[in-house]
Amino acid sequence: MVIESLINPFKAERKPWEMFFVGAFYSSVAILLSLWVFKPHASLVMVFLTTFACVPIIYGTLKLEEKKDMEIDDEKMLIKEHGKALSFFIFMFLGITISFTLWYLLLPPDLSSATFSIQAKTISDINTRVTGQSINTLNLFSQIFLNNLKVLIFCLIFAFIYGFGAIFILTWNASVIGTAIGNFVRANVTHTSQYFGITSLGVLRYMIHGVPEILAYFIGGLAAGIISIAVINHDFKSEKFQHILIDSTDLLLLSLVVLFIAALIEVFITPILF
Repeated sequence: MVIESLINPFKAERKPWEMFFVGAFYSSVAILLSLWVFKPHASLVMVFLTTFACVPIIYGTLKLEEKKDMEIDDEKMLIKEHGKALSFFIFMFLGITISFTLWYLLLPPDLSSATFSIQAKTISDINTRVTGQSINTLNLFSQIFLNNLKVLIFCLIFAFIYGFGAIFILTWNASVIGTAIGNFVRANVTHTSQYFGITSLGVLRYMIHGVPEILAYFIGGLAAGIISIAVINHDFKSEKFQHILIDSTDLLLLSLVVLFIAALIEVFITPILF
């Protein structure tokens, strides 16, 4: 594949920041193709096309991380090695999110609204559920954490069944976050010169809690994906499979801790700053 030849897990782990531009490129191409070929259904097609473009690097990374599990016995060393993959996953996610945001702002308003229509409806539904209830801060925290936990479970299921399936959920989240940032910018900009400052503020507003939240999903997806690759390779028949299960369990527990912290930030810190 042409896409597969452009980037590989070894290169991505050495220069994780480059994945920001790779993610932005993948999503930009996906949007342009969606508008050109599947314009009435662009909201979903652009997510699928971005996901397809990410499949080779995600699948290759899962194979690499599963191989590390087979070769490295020190759990602390393993977590450190997994951190290399997680770092470029985050950069790729940020690139996709920023790309969606910029396209939302650059496209003519009517075309932009049509292209991101399903994402906008999703945001509206979330806001309705939150503002339509009289809930205290603790209940709001519980609601957000449980909703994020549901997304994590979806990531685990998709990653285990499809190996790289979690990237679809995360790309969808990137499109929703990009739309939310775009809405924030349009609602607060009164002059063209304000675009850069307001866009930066919008990105900061959603990424303060968004980055640890997405990191939790990536950690969970990595845990389930490693098990999936091990099963595909029939490594479950080996003595090392128990070590893979222990490593995946540690990753899963870590993802729950990070998800809990992300919910705390979203409820107690983000509202203070914005």
